[in-house]
Amino acid sequence: MRKHFLLYSGVAVAVWLAACSKMTNPYYKNGSTPTLASSTTTIAVPPSDSLTSVLVLSWSNPHYATDSSTEKYTIQIDSSGRNFTQAVSFVISGALTDTFIAKQINNVVLGFGASFGVPYKVDVRVMSSYANNNELLTSNTVTLTVTPYKIPPKVQPPASGKLFLVGSATAGAWNNPVPLPSQQFEMVDSTDYAGVFNLTGGGQFLALPVNGDWTNKFATSDNSEDGTGGTFGYNGSNSTYNTNFTGPTTSGWYIIWFNFQAGTLSITPFSGVVPDSLFIVGSATAGAWNNPVPDPAQKLTRVNSSQFSIKLPLSGGNQYLLLPVNGSWTNKYAVRGTNDTVSGGTFGYNGNNGTFNTNFTGPTTTGTYTMTVDFLSWTYTVQ
Repeated sequence: MRKHFLLYSGVAVAVWLAACSKMTNPYYKNGSTPTLASSTTTIAVPPSDSLTSVLVLSWSNPHYATDSSTEKYTIQIDSSGRNFTQAVSFVISGALTDTFIAKQINNVVLGFGASFGVPYKVDVRVMSSYANNNELLTSNTVTLTVTPYKIPPKVQPPASGKLFLVGSATAGAWNNPVPLPSQQFEMVDSTDYAGVFNLTGGGQFLALPVNGDWTNKFATSDNSEDGTGGTFGYNGSNSTYNTNFTGPTTSGWYIIWFNFQAGTLSITPFSGVVPDSLFIVGSATAGAWNNPVPDPAQKLTRVNSSQFSIKLPLSGGNQYLLLPVNGSWTNKYAVRGTNDTVSGGTFGYNGNNGTFNTNFTGPTTTGTYTMTVDFLSWTYTVQ
């Protein structure tokens, strides 16, 4: 029996070897690294050309051992120097070229945080592979300079350049016109309006383009907000946007920021207090270090919810501080070390008792200057 077993085993092995010889995989040679080329290295077009083809990328054939129509190509675009760690990808199959319109490139670059009208560098590469991602090959990198154009804002900003806050969450409640200037927003830029407000918890609000007029307003489309922000639109009761904004649940100081470009608003806690009044004192002023200071000569005018301004003579080569209460040295606004310049910088509260414990540096030349103090950004300018 043992001899028969060995014989049968030998026959089985022979059959198995024969089968294997018929199933041997053919040898597939490696592909070659693709070389990327770009039709241009500079892209700067007006919004009117948003649908125009502005970029053609092409690359050499990697010559994989497969049907070329199944070859996979991934185009990657990222901020220059970031080594494609946050790249935006476009995947195509079979083709050795791809074309982009201005709108596509513009959206990619704006997504990286680029500013409108400012040249921005991006890196581009292509990665080839089999359809299953095997044998991934990476091309050379091409650097482009893209100047993004400004797309129309999602919500048209107020034609007057002004925006006002009204509602039960505010000090003025639903009274319209609202108290000025404490409930007027600061115009940060052409599409951003923001302000610092002392809000009552559990209240609501709206934004008005015209103080004292209920005809048109900025509102939200529902009341599903949680008091931290959401989306908004124009002309509340006459359109989809007909619901009051939900204010924060806890009373306190907050920054409300309307971004008309994106049609969004945010409500964030403000670390500090905007004073009711603001005064300037110091050797750079006519009143020197005498406190109380001459009023109204050294009292700043409140411009809106977050800004104060004053135009006054300053003597060159001297210093000053800002006081929330005339005649009191208890608290003051000062700078941190030498982080300011004669033309401006950042400031903070409670000088001698905290981080901000240094006098402001006055202008080097005697003259009349305009000072603007902004609590939204904790910055000041002197011109």
